[in-house]
Amino acid sequence: MRRFSVQLSATRRGARLARLLATEQLRSWETPLEAAGQIIAELASNAAVYGRVPARDFRLTLTATDESLRIEVMDTRGDRLPEVREPDGEDETGRGLMIVAALADRWGVELGPEPLKTVWAELDVS
Repeated sequence: MRRFSVQLSATRRGARLARLLATEQLRSWETPLEAAGQIIAELASNAAVYGRVPARDFRLTLTATDESLRIEVMDTRGDRLPEVREPDGEDETGRGLMIVAALADRWGVELGPEPLKTVWAELDVS
């Protein structure tokens, strides 16, 4: 099992950095990048936009086995649970979890300990 974890500021810059660092880590593990990179971008962006609490960070963790890649993004807004919703045709936001659901083999949310929540997604790689 291989693991990578990094704590970043809950800002748009932190979300971009999460994708860059994770992509480089996945490349070093020789793990497929395209779907994983998009999922990481969406979950990190959600943590920065919807899970943001002033002066609190979010944590990105990647866990790779021979069979799967697990992507976890933990933030400090356990009171705000993500939900997939159909965006209005004119909305420019609100499609992130639809993308995650379409690309991931599994995804979900784990609560706790308070005030934390972890949004996770798994990709089968074998």
